[in-house]
Amino acid sequence: MQQHAVTPGRVLLDAEGIQRTLSRIAHEIIERNEDLEDVALVGIHSRGVPLAQRLRRLIADRAGFELDLGQLDITFHRDDVHVRAGQAPRRAQPLVRDTKLDFDVEGRTVILVDDVLFTGRTIRAAIDALLEYGRPERVQLAVLADRGHRELPIRPDYVGKNLPTSRGERVQVQLLEVDEVDQVVLLDEAES
Repeated sequence: MQQHAVTPGRVLLDAEGIQRTLSRIAHEIIERNEDLEDVALVGIHSRGVPLAQRLRRLIADRAGFELDLGQLDITFHRDDVHVRAGQAPRRAQPLVRDTKLDFDVEGRTVILVDDVLFTGRTIRAAIDALLEYGRPERVQLAVLADRGHRELPIRPDYVGKNLPTSRGERVQVQLLEVDEVDQVVLLDEAES
């Protein structure tokens, strides 16, 4: 049996809680979208990608239909990434990953999938990145956790868990595919 390092902070969702939450979101997606053939799931790097993959499996198990699946890198659409002519960036810059959309987004319902919704800036960047590939009929948002503190008028369509937090706290999602453990942890400033 594998042993994992103890994570500081308070565990808000364990592996079973994440599974139940994703199961409920998958059910809601099926209920709210009459024609699943026109729906695609797009995970936002990095933890939105495995969450989208899990949702796809859960929906296929329940509806007998496998949704199109993509992954989206938002690095160059973020408002905190600055390219300065010949100078080093002022802050650590995010890792650029692959965008993979092997389907036409035009006229589809695209469900963006992310782990934590906070200020809304990541989702704004994701919508900008997505629109470079076409004009979906609708864009919906599914998040595992919504911690509030919005800076932009963005609201999720599917929420796993609402987590009231202070600005000084951080919600850390850990997934088997990335971190070798499934849990959602609340960290205070000192633990971050």
